[in-house]
Amino acid sequence: MKITSITTRIVNAEMRNWVFVKVETDQDGLWGWGEATLEWKTRAVAGAIEDLAPLLIGRDPRDIEQAVRILRKHSFWRLGVIGMSAISGIEMALWDIFGKSLNVPVWRLLGGKVRDKVLVYTHLGLGDMRAVYETMDAAPLVERAHEVVEKGYRAFKTVFIPYTNYHAPLPEVDKVARMIEALRRATGPEIELMVDFHGRPASAAAALAYLKALEPGHPMFVEEPVPPGETSALKAVSEKTSIPLATGERLVDRPEFVDLLNARAVDIIQPDICHCGGLNEAKKIAAMAEAFSIGVAPHNPLGPIAGAAALQFAVSTPNHVIQEEMVGAVPWYFDVVQGPIHRVDGYWTVPETPGLGIEVDETECARHPFQQEIIHTTNAVLDDGTVVDW
Repeated sequence: MKITSITTRIVNAEMRNWVFVKVETDQDGLWGWGEATLEWKTRAVAGAIEDLAPLLIGRDPRDIEQAVRILRKHSFWRLGVIGMSAISGIEMALWDIFGKSLNVPVWRLLGGKVRDKVLVYTHLGLGDMRAVYETMDAAPLVERAHEVVEKGYRAFKTVFIPYTNYHAPLPEVDKVARMIEALRRATGPEIELMVDFHGRPASAAAALAYLKALEPGHPMFVEEPVPPGETSALKAVSEKTSIPLATGERLVDRPEFVDLLNARAVDIIQPDICHCGGLNEAKKIAAMAEAFSIGVAPHNPLGPIAGAAALQFAVSTPNHVIQEEMVGAVPWYFDVVQGPIHRVDGYWTVPETPGLGIEVDETECARHPFQQEIIHTTNAVLDDGTVVDW
């Protein structure tokens, strides 16, 4: 079996462009799909895939470990998030081919089943990025929380930490306290709440001010309380809060996770399968975390193929805690990709279909061509004009 082509399909899903990767083989009807979506870097990722493709043409798609080594080492330059996202999409497609060739789901090839269902969470606003990132008052926050719970979710994540630099103003801290209090009062103790800081506090002190305000709400975890890579600051935060901390969505190389784990600065790591090198690399990162008694909650606010891959990972990974998902981000979500994702009482069920279990409708894909995404990051400016983390 040989790889004959590697191509992309770009699907505009309003808040982001999904980058689907198709790997074809010389076996009739046997191909695989992956996803390499990277917000505001769509054309760069598609170009990287085009650049990387010649390295694998003519090779056996089932030699997945070797394929990734070739893509990384024969690229010479370290690839960063754009190149690693490209590799991730290709790697996922190779697993899809491998599973289909053996008529088994990918989770069988990743070590087999370790759970019978997968706990998932969605975003407040159910994928509407304006709702996710621009709900900064208690009343709409509670209204959208009720919508999520009524959909059957047992957990959801919010983003209501204000744009911050090195100091957390007291009025903003008090507002955060009121919002978490309103949310917890509205949802009760049965619903898990997560708060994404998005790396907005530029200092440990600013992060701790907001964390103190959140403590009465007992979040399941707080995500990225400081910018990625700030391991020393993260460790300082972890030593002074009772709230579990999570990070990792913007780390794309295994050594970055090694540093984080060695510091024991978090309780949960969040590699993104679409950015960290794919399923096999995510499994290695998870295994390292397990050795440190740290859980894994993969980042995934992306498209349906990424969701299908995350499901295979979750079924086969012992220290998996909860899975982020964006099912229904657009009304035609399941028209573009028919897949194995079925949610029952806040959990995904375990699929039995071969490969990733997906069918991609390329005609439907073509109905949603590339468009420039809304650049929400331009909102991240303080009143005095200081540009801060989004």
